[in-house]
Amino acid sequence: MKFYDRQKETEMLLRIQEQSIQDCSRMTIVTGRRRIGKTWLIKHTFEGQKLVYMFIARKSEAELVTTLSDSIRRETNLYIPDGISSFPQLLRHLLELGRHEPLTIAIDEFHEFFNINPTVFSDMQNIWDSYKEQTHVNLIISGSVYRLMKKIFMDNDEPLFNRADNIIRLQPFGIQTMKEILADYNSTYTNDDLLALYTITGGVPKYMAWLFDNGYYTKDTMYAAVFSDMSHFVEEGSTLLVSEFGKNYGIYFSILQEIALGFNTQSQLENRLGGISLGGYIKNLEDTYSLIRRERPIFSKPEGRNVRFVLNDNFLTFWFRYFEKNRAMVEIQNFEGLLSLALSDYETYTGLTLERYFRLKLAETKQWREIGSWWKAKAIEYKGSYIDAEVDVIAISLQHKEALVAEVKRKKEQYQHDKFMAKVEYLKKAELHRYKVITQLLTLEDM
Repeated sequence: MKFYDRQKETEMLLRIQEQSIQDCSRMTIVTGRRRIGKTWLIKHTFEGQKLVYMFIARKSEAELVTTLSDSIRRETNLYIPDGISSFPQLLRHLLELGRHEPLTIAIDEFHEFFNINPTVFSDMQNIWDSYKEQTHVNLIISGSVYRLMKKIFMDNDEPLFNRADNIIRLQPFGIQTMKEILADYNSTYTNDDLLALYTITGGVPKYMAWLFDNGYYTKDTMYAAVFSDMSHFVEEGSTLLVSEFGKNYGIYFSILQEIALGFNTQSQLENRLGGISLGGYIKNLEDTYSLIRRERPIFSKPEGRNVRFVLNDNFLTFWFRYFEKNRAMVEIQNFEGLLSLALSDYETYTGLTLERYFRLKLAETKQWREIGSWWKAKAIEYKGSYIDAEVDVIAISLQHKEALVAEVKRKKEQYQHDKFMAKVEYLKKAELHRYKVITQLLTLEDM
């Protein structure tokens, strides 16, 4: 798959490079989950230029430095003397070269120094502080274990805290980019093809490349490829998360799986997991790992207790719902059965991801101050009976004058106008009396 999008990030990296040439050295951190395209972005941005690229593989420091030195000599023709045995020595030498010529240096998987030699971080602080003002080095550091990258650069007890001049947080592709890529591979794609792509990949570039480069760009072929014994996706969730959690990942996996299955309040989670207290684990998943977030009904107070937890990542939601939940089927290689199960659940599950899709689509217009959903525990009375007090999408205009209230359904036939309008009337009295209310039905046709 060719390089798509990332125009803002590319322009920012080039602007920082120019600052490092005109003024003094700059340190930039590129963060983002695995497979999001950090390395691809860096190499594409500086394609055709002299780039000192260093991949930090988990091996002894002396062996690593020998490998890096050989690679730098071969790829850039820079002079690297023999006898350098530590990474700080290598970095110091490169910064010395940066006194006389501008250099762009990229250090990839930087967090691996926790496993190789953690003293590198304090040594690097001293070297950077000594050389920054006298050199012209554009230093770019990336890493894919969020917990460790956050600790290295955002923990005020760590030596490299506050050393980064810029931080680029790489996000999945947006909706327009996903549409552009899908159209390049399948000009006659359907909205269900687009929804399946969003449901599986969430816009993560590497996952899209795995599918498209192998000719899978319709709903049916994507699902058949994902649920097969040759699939890259089967163990991908474990690959992503075990490095984040370490050996004690069991309870974290259980929590994430239950949220993916729709058990999304703390009381539900604790009941599902045998009554154990999960407050500390949930806090870590939110703050340390940034894997889940709290959702409150729109208009509710920040301290309100009406909270649902959702996974931040489409793919992980998908993976826990099908692969981790059905681990026994994976172990016996029953991928045909797993595919059948996922397809039978397709309309139900993608009905939920369609809501997320439309909230993202609205956010990308930049026309709204706030976008969310609304719910409360007590049902709404309707013609002598009761209906659930829940609305899929509410968006508040920038000027606080208009409110969009939308129902999301895969198909128009599933929509019940009278019940939806009963909820709208309730909301007008309870929360929206100051707004001009616009109502809308959003379906596959509106994607």
